[in-house]
Amino acid sequence: MALGFVATWLIITIGFPLVKPEATGITIADYGRVYFLTTAIPIGFIFVIWFDYFLDTKILVD
Repeated sequence: MALGFVATWLIITIGFPLVKPEATGITIADYGRVYFLTTAIPIGFIFVIWFDYFLDTKILVD
């Protein structure tokens, strides 16, 4: 899940300015805590499912 938070932080601080060059990076406070969490938690779950599948850890039931 921590990887999801890091990925989301990189998206909002670095990714947004790459999409629109005249834009500047924003902070989590400017983006909003609720929006950040509703973005980071699903991305974190995607990483968990992806790692479970490729590392064959069997954390999630098949």
